[in-house]
Amino acid sequence: MKGKLKVQKLGIVLAPTENKFETRSVLNPGIYQDGETVHVFYRAIDKKLNSSIGYAKLNGPTKVVERWDRPILTGTHLYEKKGVEDPRIVKIGDTFYMTYVAHDGKNALCAYATSSDLKNFDRKGIISPKMRYDTIGRIFAKEKLKDRYFMFESYYEEYSGKEVYLWEKDAFLFPKKFKGRFALIHRILPDIQIIFFKSFKEIQKNSFWKKYLKNLPKYVLLENKFWFESRNIGGGAPPIETKDGWLLIYHAVEELNKARIYHAAAALLDKKNPMKVIGRLTYPLFSPDLDWEKSGFVSNVTFPTGTAIFGKDLYIYYGAADKFIAVAKVELQPLLDELKRNYRDSRTG
Repeated sequence: MKGKLKVQKLGIVLAPTENKFETRSVLNPGIYQDGETVHVFYRAIDKKLNSSIGYAKLNGPTKVVERWDRPILTGTHLYEKKGVEDPRIVKIGDTFYMTYVAHDGKNALCAYATSSDLKNFDRKGIISPKMRYDTIGRIFAKEKLKDRYFMFESYYEEYSGKEVYLWEKDAFLFPKKFKGRFALIHRILPDIQIIFFKSFKEIQKNSFWKKYLKNLPKYVLLENKFWFESRNIGGGAPPIETKDGWLLIYHAVEELNKARIYHAAAALLDKKNPMKVIGRLTYPLFSPDLDWEKSGFVSNVTFPTGTAIFGKDLYIYYGAADKFIAVAKVELQPLLDELKRNYRDSRTG
């Protein structure tokens, strides 16, 4: 029942500075925890609305001990000329994998980079389908998909033009492989989907995506279904492996006449088969209710993108009103217990 979970908001951790690359906003951080150290890779926006990725280091969940005065990653390729956005990061084996959004001024597509030291990143290119919405629409028309898939097709064609590729954001990896395959959560609006693949070269081919999209309903992990998810849902932080399953913190968008409201939400996935949903909150984990969450570059936003665990508490790092980076905490085990109590399979309701 609503009210059993106690979520404490600890306030703003990072705010815009006078550094040119981050004068407008800092938001949506990718988090990697190494013991007591929290590495923060965040989206920074300048006055011209170009995005880059900044870096800060925390000692413990909130104490900033290092912050670079220059970006750690900027848009250097044509597919990134408007910027690089919303990084997420995991470590698999000895390699760090950063997924991020590459924006060329018209298309927003998922890309990835790798690193061995969290300082130097080797860009590996786009991993989203380079397929136009009119092509996607013909594929969708043959599938049993709800009307909102076609609504978003029309929306982005009107927003960016007929030549726009499938708009892809919120992609991140599980921090381990399943039967030798990577697992990637991503978002084709309005739902959250999952992809399994053996190599990144595989998903950098349109032939892979054509086959995948023809069977898209099979790969839908979560559908938007509750009142606070009325517009869409999308990925948040990379899944956390717990004894009870994979904890997924995601975002949900409520659509009202007067505003869109971005909530933080949570689900629990089976440990061996992450396509199986074994728990899900039927209410938001937390919502924008503070002044600096309700008013900013984009108002009414709490957008979770990273986590860390200290003691019994889960710390959730999020973009607040697309202007600040803030953190909230909740006890991990009560959250898992509540998820199991609120279990509703996303396919059956």
